[in-house]
Amino acid sequence: MTTDDEPELVHEAAELVRPYVITNGRDLVDDSAFSLLTLVTVAQDPPRTKPLDPEKQRLLELCAGGFLSIAEIAGHTGLPVGVVKILVSDLTEEGHLYVRAPIPSAQLVERQILEEVLNGLQARFG
Repeated sequence: MTTDDEPELVHEAAELVRPYVITNGRDLVDDSAFSLLTLVTVAQDPPRTKPLDPEKQRLLELCAGGFLSIAEIAGHTGLPVGVVKILVSDLTEEGHLYVRAPIPSAQLVERQILEEVLNGLQARFG
């Protein structure tokens, strides 16, 4: 005998298994290689290989428009960040994606240097 609750349980169980299935049960060996702000885009000359999994294909389509961060990719795909990192790692190793560190925030400039620049500009241009 079945109840109305069973379809929800099956759906919940499928969501719990899905990340494991997507990554083939693997874990990212060096988790520090990618931060949430690591920028990802499609490589200029991606290799021609066998057809990719749907999730990997979706990542390539997302990144084709320019650089996206790992956090943005996770948000667009609805996949956990850990799964996105594993997929990005795979696609990078295969030559499909190009990854670079985020642009560091600007260092604060000393006030004295700014005043010297301003004084120099005022002396030159009045």
